[in-house]
Amino acid sequence: MSDDHTRVQEFFSARADDWDTRFPGDGPAYAAAVAELGLREGDRVLDAGCGTGRALPPLRAAVGPSGVVLGADLTPAMLEAAVRAGRHRDGRLLLADVAALPVRTRSLDAVFGAGLISHLPRPDRDLRELARVVRPGGTLALFHPIGRAALAARQGRRITPEDLRAEPNLRPLLAGSGWRMTSYVDEDTRFLALAVRED
Repeated sequence: MSDDHTRVQEFFSARADDWDTRFPGDGPAYAAAVAELGLREGDRVLDAGCGTGRALPPLRAAVGPSGVVLGADLTPAMLEAAVRAGRHRDGRLLLADVAALPVRTRSLDAVFGAGLISHLPRPDRDLRELARVVRPGGTLALFHPIGRAALAARQGRRITPEDLRAEPNLRPLLAGSGWRMTSYVDEDTRFLALAVRED
């Protein structure tokens, strides 16, 4: 396991037990972001870096009982928290690295990634892996329940020009990884970038 993976696991393992209680009001923001993916009954969707699985219930509601919902995370403690919360009933949980997903090529309709981009050690490679598992024309949502400025203030830091979520950085990163950005929102109350899988 790389040092980057170890750091991510250590960061989230230490926070898994109280993750949901730290951010109790995020549920409606997750549901709204999932709605913007435009999922249909029977679609197949991955929550990449699913953590405690907060997106799994709205993803299941969007694709219905005939759809497939997968939740992949690198940190066992986060997946255990998802099970304790009962969210494993809404999707199949996978202990997996988004850089090497155990998912067939072009087998999914969409990927949802909440808080994901800032934790990817090699975002260009990892976004290419997400593109690999999505069919051409499928969608990607990169989401955070608060915007870049609000998140920086919460963490006691300033936004820098190098921030991957800044539109001038994210648009070419997505384009170089097989995605075309279709919309971008960065407000105090949410961050949401939507992209379509290119051929």
